[in-house]
Amino acid sequence: MIVSTKGRYALRVMVCFAQRGREEYIPLKEIAEAEGISQKYLESIMTVLSKAGFLDAVHGKGGGYRLNRDPQEYTIGSILKLTEGGLSAVSCTAQGAAACSRTECCQAKPMWERLDKMIDDFFEGITLADLLKENE
Repeated sequence: MIVSTKGRYALRVMVCFAQRGREEYIPLKEIAEAEGISQKYLESIMTVLSKAGFLDAVHGKGGGYRLNRDPQEYTIGSILKLTEGGLSAVSCTAQGAAACSRTECCQAKPMWERLDKMIDDFFEGITLADLLKENE
C-alpha cells in the first residue's frame, strides 16, 4: 500500500488545523502557502474533507476552513480512508473489488485480510491529537 499525495496532503492539512485550534477560519490561500501545496490541488482536497463533515467551510470574505471537532475525534485511518478510498494492501481485498475467480481457493487471501486488519487497526488507533503530542 502506498499512500498517495492526496492522502498525505490531507493529513498534513488536518494536522495544521489541529495545531491552530477550532476558533478561527483559515483561508485556503494561507493553508496552501503554509504547507507548500498548490492552491488548486488543495481546493479539491478541502472539498472532499468538508463534504465528508471533517471541516466547516465558510465562503467569501473572512471565510476559510476549520475543524468542527476536537483533534482526538479524528483518526488517521478515517482521514486516509476518505482520501484514499481504502487502505487495502492488495486489490482483491479492497472494498468493492471485482470478484476474483480464485477467491475460494486462494491460500494467501487470509494473510492479506489479516494485513489489512493490522493496517486498519494501526491507523484507527492514532488521532490528530496523538500526532500533535508526538511532535511537541
